[in-house]
Amino acid sequence: MSDTNKQMNSARREFLSKAGATAGAVAIAPGVFLTTPAAARPADEKVTSDKRWGLLIDTGKCATGCDACVSACQTENGWGGADNSEKYSNDEQQAQWIRVVHLKEKATGYVTALPLMCQHCETPPCVDVCPTGASFKRADGIVLVDKHICIGCRYCMMACPYKARSFIHEDLKDQKPWAPRGKGTVESCTLCVQRVDKGEIPACVEACKAENHNAMFFGDLYDKDSEISLQLEQHGGEQIRADLGLNTGVRYRGI
Repeated sequence: MSDTNKQMNSARREFLSKAGATAGAVAIAPGVFLTTPAAARPADEKVTSDKRWGLLIDTGKCATGCDACVSACQTENGWGGADNSEKYSNDEQQAQWIRVVHLKEKATGYVTALPLMCQHCETPPCVDVCPTGASFKRADGIVLVDKHICIGCRYCMMACPYKARSFIHEDLKDQKPWAPRGKGTVESCTLCVQRVDKGEIPACVEACKAENHNAMFFGDLYDKDSEISLQLEQHGGEQIRADLGLNTGVRYRGI
């Protein structure tokens, strides 16, 4: 076994060990365990459909040239290498859990910049086509990939209309124990599930607030008094490709 594979297996063992050592670790899919700290809900309470986590992005508040959300995601989840430590044979092989895309209106030339990531659909196409069950949706709406049973077929990548998933071509090192990654598997935005399960907000949202742009709102879409629900009620929000009927958990304003 190569040193890289040994490191990968060690990281996975550490991840599972920490999950098992935490009171109330809950199996949410075959081979996957996520900690359930009391800060988010009672330790013995499973993830339920009482909540649906969502994200609202106000593109009008996204500052020109800002990529704080991307850098924060890289640092938190260990992909891409915020310090350029993760090497690739070519740029097209770099993972992208979140990226900033630019939309240009042909008639006026107006350009809108927006962060794009997994849209955490209510009916995710990636889950529908996965032959092993590695792609799955939690009861609270967060869409994840079980790296232990992902076979790298990439059906989910073809099914995703948002091009939100990445395939890992290269050997990896220095992984985060809460975000196991592996060569030959697919990965994407997790809404920082490790933070959400502790009652915290995703790293991208935290970074946006720290920059005082306040372009991102995270919360429970089922809670009419949550910040995200109030924002959507008062100012509205749109889905990307709403015509697909996926009922995305990520909404945008200003597109």
